[in-house]
Amino acid sequence: MSTPFTSFTLDQLKARTSAKWKHYGPDVLPLWVAEMDATIAPSVVEAVNAAMTSGDTGYAVGDAYGEAFVEYSKRHWNLDLDPAYTIPVIDVIRGLGSVIEHATEAGAPIVITPPVYYPFAMIVAGTGRTLVNAPMTAAGRFDPETLDKAFAEAAAMGKGGMVLISNPHNPTGVVHTREELTILATLANKHGIRILSDEIHAPLTMPGFEFISILDIPEAADAIVVTSASKSYNLAGLKGALIVTNKESSEFVRKMKAEYLEAPSHLGTIAHVAALRGGDEWIAAVNKDIDRNRHLVTELVNTFLPGAKYTPVEATYLAWVDCRALGLGDDPGQAFLEKGKVAFSSGHVFGEGGEGHIRVNMATSPEILTEAFRRASLAL
Repeated sequence: MSTPFTSFTLDQLKARTSAKWKHYGPDVLPLWVAEMDATIAPSVVEAVNAAMTSGDTGYAVGDAYGEAFVEYSKRHWNLDLDPAYTIPVIDVIRGLGSVIEHATEAGAPIVITPPVYYPFAMIVAGTGRTLVNAPMTAAGRFDPETLDKAFAEAAAMGKGGMVLISNPHNPTGVVHTREELTILATLANKHGIRILSDEIHAPLTMPGFEFISILDIPEAADAIVVTSASKSYNLAGLKGALIVTNKESSEFVRKMKAEYLEAPSHLGTIAHVAALRGGDEWIAAVNKDIDRNRHLVTELVNTFLPGAKYTPVEATYLAWVDCRALGLGDDPGQAFLEKGKVAFSSGHVFGEGGEGHIRVNMATSPEILTEAFRRASLAL
């Protein structure tokens, strides 16, 4: 029986025209950018087809995305949210940038926790804010001492500021616990730093782990979340995202809604709403595929990259592999590309602590995943 990750042959995947399969030449096996080699949730296919058939391709309007996300959050995480405190936006990157622009002044410090999703640093630079790093521990988790020091440094600038986190964390794949988030919020409050959380990978939390939204932490009442169904439901080509807050941020929401004009596309909204309201069975099947693959990577690392280190992720379909013992320098991904014709994401682009690592997109079939590591072994 086929599953979301085993429904397409390699030849069928090579016929795709998106970035993952077209960025490199046909001789390269791509396991880099966060696209799935997967089917699409039937509820999404049905909704988008219906819109196309009826010519329903105008401008987006209303709060359908926020309402669907509130329902999803209650169903999956027992979160009590209000769609009145949500704002639809084009995508997560634009949403994060817009929040920073509206919630902080020019030059304000933005703390990030590398190694972390590399566009975070680009967002800080692009908004004219000041980057402050608070590196993760060797285990890829928050370091309270480092956070406290970074928040103090930010507070000393006298311009307020924010901490931008990834939850679950990309690229280390950890799910921040309630205790970790509470410590983060307590330290942020101590120094007057507001929390901004990218929670796009939340639905991809593995068995045995619990996703906790920053909005579920009492000490972070004024935190702001930006999220999307795009990663979990493979909808990057149908843009849409959502800013989500609690009532403590009502003034921020009022101001954003009055000034922000960059809404998602109508078709994107239709797709994302259909995913959130009708995609539970599909996402459960996807998570089974990820759960299988995250453990398979342990075997593949031991077999093909002996000496490398990998801990099965707690969430996301992105494996974080430490290749520093392999003697391939700070960018082993380049060696794997040149000698093995396999493309992983190079770890150094994720910032401090990423040197010597690769990020592997596991959202594919076991056969393709195995071939990727076999090719990588050619660099040794």
